[in-house]
Amino acid sequence: MSAAGQTSDGAAGQEAEADGEPPHPEQVEADEEMPPAAKQPKMEHECLVLHMTETHAVDMCASQGSAETSEGVHPDTETGSAVETEVEWNENGDENKEALAQTEEERPDVPEEKSPEDISAGQQYHSLEFSQNPQMLTGSWTEYTHTTENYLRGCKWAPDGSCIVSNSADNVLRVYNLPPELYSSRWDLLSEMSPVLKMPEGDTIYDYCWFPKMSSMDPDTCFIASSSRDNPVHIWDAFYGDLRASFRPYNHLDELTAAHSLCFSPDGSQLYCGFDKIVRVFNTDRPGRECEQRPTIVKKQGQTGIISCIAFSPCQSMYACGSYSRSAAIYSCEDGSLLAFLPTRHHGGLTHLLFSPNGYHLYTGGRKDSEILCWDLREPGRVLFSMHRSVNTNQRIYFDHDRSGRYLLSGDTDGVVSVWDTLTAPLEGNEEVLQPVLQFQAHTDCANGISLHPFMPLVASSSGQRQFCWPSDSEEAESDSEESHVISSNAIRQDNALVLWWAGPVGSTNEREQEEEPVVL
Repeated sequence: MSAAGQTSDGAAGQEAEADGEPPHPEQVEADEEMPPAAKQPKMEHECLVLHMTETHAVDMCASQGSAETSEGVHPDTETGSAVETEVEWNENGDENKEALAQTEEERPDVPEEKSPEDISAGQQYHSLEFSQNPQMLTGSWTEYTHTTENYLRGCKWAPDGSCIVSNSADNVLRVYNLPPELYSSRWDLLSEMSPVLKMPEGDTIYDYCWFPKMSSMDPDTCFIASSSRDNPVHIWDAFYGDLRASFRPYNHLDELTAAHSLCFSPDGSQLYCGFDKIVRVFNTDRPGRECEQRPTIVKKQGQTGIISCIAFSPCQSMYACGSYSRSAAIYSCEDGSLLAFLPTRHHGGLTHLLFSPNGYHLYTGGRKDSEILCWDLREPGRVLFSMHRSVNTNQRIYFDHDRSGRYLLSGDTDGVVSVWDTLTAPLEGNEEVLQPVLQFQAHTDCANGISLHPFMPLVASSSGQRQFCWPSDSEEAESDSEESHVISSNAIRQDNALVLWWAGPVGSTNEREQEEEPVVL
């Protein structure tokens, strides 16, 4: 999860994996008697339940991640077939070795050993494929036309991949279910997405994030934290859309203050909130005002400015904070002590932080700054390489990577999405510029949000920005025809949308449909 917020100054701020593929037609026919839960009709006020254990199959921190997954997601033992159960054993690994041995005694026809290729095929669908432009599947456009200038400020997939949440200028968080048509070969049936939940905030939303242990199979884990101007931190029920709890941070004058950034700890037991020169830590099991205060500057030394983004290392007990003072620092999770202070290299305040899956690298990006820097945390202060994008405003432009950490994607203010292959980066650490392997025009307006699906080759992007009047739109304009012409040209520039892209092997499904056409006829 990454932070998203809006700047407090006058400029317009914006809040701003690799494995998966829909089943082939043969697989759909074979499973007609027992369809997976993902194909069940979606409920009116509930997130779509995904019945897939592949979600956490490729976890860089394997020992901890697989244990958590096996507790959170279980197969449907009553309706699941023997083949599905066998795949689950392979994915859960050591935790089910005893069960696997007992079942093999009862089923002698099952082979005792499998080749690495077979195991890999059972755990994965298809990886991301960026040899050509991703294919646009569906999206949401009409939903953001009911309000004037209702541009988006980012989007984030749920940890279990069942749904996605978007943030927009009307201060409403919208939750969309993953279209069930993606699990069949009939992509031509995909229609425009509609939100299943709407969670309105009272003012400008600074940040929002999913609970890291969220699973649609357990409604008690489905919630979203959000922070807005002049409001406490709210915990929204992502299953029914209700307000579940509130965390009320107070400053030294005992005045309610709003958090500029939010991030749950990896185990979900704590909620970290960023403020001006301080981070407040709330226990998620105790709503209210009680919290631990961790100043980022002590005796006039440390990290100054508003903490605008927070990110946790997936493998080490530490977290990173970025501030609008253009600085980034690493802190210990135990007591909040400063571990490393990174040199000031960005030209604008930091708006997004992202750790690599192995925890060795940290990616940082700022507002009005075209660089995304890759820091080597094994040698703090050393920049390995940089990636360039077009960022000409104070908007928060997100970037994201797949679960393997190979591909990193980011949009820009021109609506272009760039894809970098980090494995091709120079290892010498000469701060060279890494060139993108692919660039495509995703939107006609600013592409501020990018989010990769946890285990399917799906990319979600959001677009839009505050539109200012053209110089000819001033009161001095006398001609109605000229004024209408300016309004129409300005409307063409607007592109407020949430779009889903297929970044997997496109030909695999289309070719099968073409082969089956003569048979159908």
